[in-house]
Amino acid sequence: MRTSLLLRSFLLILLCAAIAAAQKTGKGEKSPPEPAAAKTLPESRALPDELKAGPGAPVDPKSYRLGPEDVIMVRVWREADLSGPLLVRPDGKITMPLIGEIQAAGETPEQLTKNITTALEKVMTKPEVTVSVQQVNSRKFSIIGEVNKPGTYPLVVATTIMDAVSLAGGLREFANGKKIVVIRGDERIKFNYNDFVKGKNLKQNITLDNGDQIIVP
Repeated sequence: MRTSLLLRSFLLILLCAAIAAAQKTGKGEKSPPEPAAAKTLPESRALPDELKAGPGAPVDPKSYRLGPEDVIMVRVWREADLSGPLLVRPDGKITMPLIGEIQAAGETPEQLTKNITTALEKVMTKPEVTVSVQQVNSRKFSIIGEVNKPGTYPLVVATTIMDAVSLAGGLREFANGKKIVVIRGDERIKFNYNDFVKGKNLKQNITLDNGDQIIVP
């Protein structure tokens, strides 16, 4: 009889403690919520432009002509849905909300800014637009052979053969600097690295064109 009474008292204490804990949780110490399902945001909203966009390519917005595969950053003030990086398609166009397709290839960033602004003025009041170049992919040259970092490089600014060799990490130990060749379409342009570094025939250090390939034997 006494044991039964003690058991009932113990169970009553446990019940009171459980009720008190439940009331405490309900008043302020809420249990952690279940993790919410991940939401897929539009690319232009996933990160602030300043974090997503790099410093941009060092091009002149008044003279550089955009081309296919270039990556541009379009910013429309206070319009996150209209802002973000865009790739110039092979047909030379980009697509934006509200205005659809617009020609980009062949235009300078400055002119494209004006064109987008004009198109948006039909659906918005005084849009403020800026266009910058993030990556130059339409203009490039390649360098292969006996250099430390062979590959394809963007032709962003005026670049000479010596500039290209420097970008590629310089010549390897057994490179034949006397017989470097630049292939430009059907033309083969010779370059003697050894003579140039000695101050001879400086005119041979020509500026590269889009699509040039440098071969270092």
